Amino acid sequence: MIKPLVVITGANSGVGLACAKLYTSLGHPALLLDLNVDNVSALNLNNAVCEHVDVTDPDSFSSAIAKAERQYGPVDCLINNAGIMFLGDIGSQPSKDWHTMFAVNVDGVINGVQACLESMRQQGRGTIINMGSLGAIKPLEHHGIYNATKAAVHSLSEMLRQEVSQSNIRVCVLAPGAINTNLINKTKNPDIIAGHKNYVSSIGGALSANDIATLLLTIYQMPQHICIRELVVGATQQVV
Repeated sequence: MIKPLVVITGANSGVGLACAKLYTSLGHPALLLDLNVDNVSALNLNNAVCEHVDVTDPDSFSSAIAKAERQYGPVDCLINNAGIMFLGDIGSQPSKDWHTMFAVNVDGVINGVQACLESMRQQGRGTIINMGSLGAIKPLEHHGIYNATKAAVHSLSEMLRQEVSQSNIRVCVLAPGAINTNLINKTKNPDIIAGHKNYVSSIGGALSANDIATLLLTIYQMPQHICIRELVVGATQQVV
């Protein structure tokens, strides 16, 4: 029996790609969204619809979801995973960088919510999992504006949870520490990149994309009457 539809953003690499593999392996049809879907498309995952979507474009987001729902039924889980990170100091970081981070990390989350919410309300259930960050809770050097985008995700998720809980819709936030993905490669300052890599080495290594995918699945697989509102996780040796 085919399971309910899952929507995953940022599905072409890192955590999103790990989620795509995991959920489809368990029989879930999946709508896999990213600016580039060549990696995930090449896998030919079962019951996967791969769509080139910019999460900052609400019309494109909604259109892709409507298409998948016509094929597989209503969305049961939305994983707002797409994100971008430029590290730097608040006082000197280029405005283009922080505008882009807010557009993807915050606007993209809101667009996903608005694209799925009415369908979830109609079916009387659903799960929205937003990717937050440990940095939203604890200051991390050179992460100032990135942390601010993730703090916004935590805040809007809590308000959304209060708005939709009576519709039997769960809103959850996963707040991970350092993850071994290619996000750091967006930063252009080689000293900051080197410092980040040294820090990751000093804590015995970052969490893997598969680690995070497994945690996201655990949140989703809890009985519908249980909502893990916020789950903070990090490598055991990560002090901050």
